[in-house]
Amino acid sequence: MAPRKLKAVDAVMVGMGWTGSVMARELTKAGLSVVGLERGAFRSPHEDFALPGIRDELKYRLRFQLMLDNAVETITMRHTPDEAALPMRRWGAFPLGDGVGGAGTHWNGVTWRNLPSEFVLRSHLENRYGKRAIPADLTVQDWGVTYDELEPYYERFEKLCGTSGKAGNLRGQIQDGGNPFEGPRQSDYPNKPLIMSQAGLIFTDAAKKLGWHPFPTPSSNNSAAYTNNEGQTLGACQYCGHCEYFGCESNSKASPNICLMPVLLADKRFELRSHAYVKNLVYDKAAKKVRGVVYVNRETGEELEQPADMVVLCAYPFNNVSLMLSAGIGQPYDPRTGRGVIGKNFCLQVMSSVQLFVEDEINPFIGTGVNPAALDDFQGDNFDHAGLGFFGGGYLYPSISGGRPIQVRAVPPGTPRWGGKWKEETTRWYNHTFPISAHGASYAWRTNYLDLDPNYKDAIGRPLVRMTYNYSPNDQKMSQFLTDRTVEMARAANAKIIGTPQPRTGDFDNITGQSSHHTGGVIMGTDPRTSALNRYLQSWDVSNLFVMGGAAFPQNPGYNPTGTIAALAYFSANAITTQYLKNPGALMHA
Repeated sequence: MAPRKLKAVDAVMVGMGWTGSVMARELTKAGLSVVGLERGAFRSPHEDFALPGIRDELKYRLRFQLMLDNAVETITMRHTPDEAALPMRRWGAFPLGDGVGGAGTHWNGVTWRNLPSEFVLRSHLENRYGKRAIPADLTVQDWGVTYDELEPYYERFEKLCGTSGKAGNLRGQIQDGGNPFEGPRQSDYPNKPLIMSQAGLIFTDAAKKLGWHPFPTPSSNNSAAYTNNEGQTLGACQYCGHCEYFGCESNSKASPNICLMPVLLADKRFELRSHAYVKNLVYDKAAKKVRGVVYVNRETGEELEQPADMVVLCAYPFNNVSLMLSAGIGQPYDPRTGRGVIGKNFCLQVMSSVQLFVEDEINPFIGTGVNPAALDDFQGDNFDHAGLGFFGGGYLYPSISGGRPIQVRAVPPGTPRWGGKWKEETTRWYNHTFPISAHGASYAWRTNYLDLDPNYKDAIGRPLVRMTYNYSPNDQKMSQFLTDRTVEMARAANAKIIGTPQPRTGDFDNITGQSSHHTGGVIMGTDPRTSALNRYLQSWDVSNLFVMGGAAFPQNPGYNPTGTIAALAYFSANAITTQYLKNPGALMHA
């Protein structure tokens, strides 16, 4: 039976997380009628994130209440193109968000800007180290947009969220106490930094002993009550230790649900439809246009077609790649030849840590989602890579966001996993331990990519996305280098005991926690032969199709991606509303 056809609208958003909400708001302000389709349930902060229920560690952290149900949709995984891929039956190394607000409901609030050099990465590395220094399998690219062009849009997002922090480079002038390596910014953060925890103070003192440059981590957990540029008021952080995997009980952690959704829902030009599982794009290949989308109402099972003049893919990278491949838009990537663009340059994040056991009392229950301090001395190309055998880097930080009793039970090496001795060591060290971690880059590698699995399907009959991914030699060498720096920090902190370092020198697995920072697959760039999108996140092949989110990243810098994802969405929305609507077609570099 053919899907029931609905009344056409100007634009349809596929996914209503940060990018869907930002784009919908900008397009409705421009006068467009917009429908937002969200696969999951509606999330109301007042009803869904209230005390005492939201502090249920078992429900949200271990049973993934806010995450995608693997029985509905998952991905398959393998390390190399020659292996058979198998479905992930339970989230381990990463979970995928679900519902209105997407990952923006349960993120930690870490809000970085990329280094300026990251946006011109290949050009930068070739100019500094020479073309021969870059391995043939390291398929990094320039983004097609610069830091200076995105800077105003980074600022817009920070003002939307009420981001807390301390500027390190204010209009070219280095500021004491901030990040001296950051690109120049036009204004300071909207809020002052969060209160520094004891772990942050220990980390900061150790870094200074080593001659490094610690600073408060930029955080969209508000340090004080704040009213954003959409007229929405956020509360002050309560330091409750329940951020990642949880909604925010005090409305202090910025989310689409708090910052944008109330305004959108009050706008007659916008309609939100939750439980709307988008099945495919309606692609008119002859005209090189998408005519809308087909989705399944998960509550009734009915298939519906939503016609639209413009389609904006705002879903998670796996879903954006799936829709592009299923529609036949863009050439699928082939790792053997290096040709094709859809699925190309899939990246994750390369993270490692070492556990410290110290005399100081930490009180881990007092925590925010954002680690209290960080340093960028070993991020990107902030240090000389000549002779190191790798490119990229990451930031170091004390990885402590809360002392939830089920998950947070670090004990010294050699402690039994159960019994009286385990209880003794847990009691001794619970308030005296935290990890120092490295949040490393994931630079694109030729054999890391996404495609459609030939054997497994999701709940509505589509092929699952197949993830072919492993730590590359570049990743492994970088991780060892960064992990060595965390050990230096531990020693400088006068730790009583230092745990076993954990660099990512082996194979990737779906058990050891990493992050939900997947990027690539529908990447932006300067050439349609090597990228799927132009600088405005518009498909090279289909002019009324735009693709938001981490899928557009040509590679993944060593930062949490949300700030850059949002800045790109604002940048794209500006091009659409000031250029595309006046003359629909391929957007040209202004």
